[in-house]
Amino acid sequence: MSTLETNSIGKYSGNNVSIDDALNLKSYTTTQRDALTSVAGDVIYNTTDSKVQVYTGSAWEDLGGLDLISIDYLVVAGGASGGGNGGGGGGAGGYRNSYSTETSGGNSTSEVNAYIATSTNYTVTVGGGGAGASTNGNFGSDSVFFDIISYGGGKPGSNSGLGPEGFKGGSGGGAGSWGSGTQISGNGLSGQGSNGGVNSASSPNYPAGGGGGAGATGGAGSGGSTAGNGGNGLASSITGSSVTRGGGGGGGTYPSGGTAGSGGTGGGGAGSSSSGGTAGTANTGGGGGGSKQSVNGANGGSGVVILRYPNTNTITVGAGLTAGSETTDGSDKYIEITAGTGTVSWS
Repeated sequence: MSTLETNSIGKYSGNNVSIDDALNLKSYTTTQRDALTSVAGDVIYNTTDSKVQVYTGSAWEDLGGLDLISIDYLVVAGGASGGGNGGGGGGAGGYRNSYSTETSGGNSTSEVNAYIATSTNYTVTVGGGGAGASTNGNFGSDSVFFDIISYGGGKPGSNSGLGPEGFKGGSGGGAGSWGSGTQISGNGLSGQGSNGGVNSASSPNYPAGGGGGAGATGGAGSGGSTAGNGGNGLASSITGSSVTRGGGGGGGTYPSGGTAGSGGTGGGGAGSSSSGGTAGTANTGGGGGGSKQSVNGANGGSGVVILRYPNTNTITVGAGLTAGSETTDGSDKYIEITAGTGTVSWS
């Protein structure tokens, strides 16, 4: 039989109970709790979980609000394709990083980690790279975790089609190799990426600009023969080792000849002065390389979503998503989600 012990009882007006000092519930470990003969409404303090718990008649439930856990993330969008027909390099996908004190896109400060509730579904989408085209390239697709959205890389210009300018995106696309003057490059979105590079208006090859990278602006075409390099990406150790992602694509030339731009570090594809460019690397958000005259630009690289959380929690990855194995790294776990759209939850 339970015993109530008190030093004194005082009358209190109204329908309330007043306790002068802190109420000290009986404490049990999880093992001790499970050995109890409990009835619905029993309340204890669980010293294993550091939680006040109540028995519902069938299970013990935590009291005191939502059970939140801290999630670090790296969310990289798909990179844009390179421009065709003497096109600029594709912009890298938007790059958002909350891990440790690492740099986020456009050399911005690390973002705030996410606090999420257990046993709750959160949407994840991994953006694809833009498809190569005969004129201006194509934007990369957005990547999403919870309310964090990284925007696809900006498509570049070309020497024909919709126009010579690069376009805005997570990182901006490089300007096309238009021969009538220096052309506009695309701007990167603040906090996600960098600007693309301008072209060179000088003959004989009218070199295009490189696509912007997560960490650096795309290079400018120069001297009538050398296209701009893709901007470099950024490194993160969210998986326990340093990996660079988010490189911009190198620019191509128009017509054939000259020197194409190299891809930025972190999966950016090289441009070409004699054929099609090189595709951005999958799961880096790298921009595709621009091409020579009359050839399609190269595809952009797909994005990635990487999540890191305490090793006391376990993730469930829903249908529609492709992911690696949940991996333990010290006091944390992490998982890389490489394709698809679906939900994740934690227990």
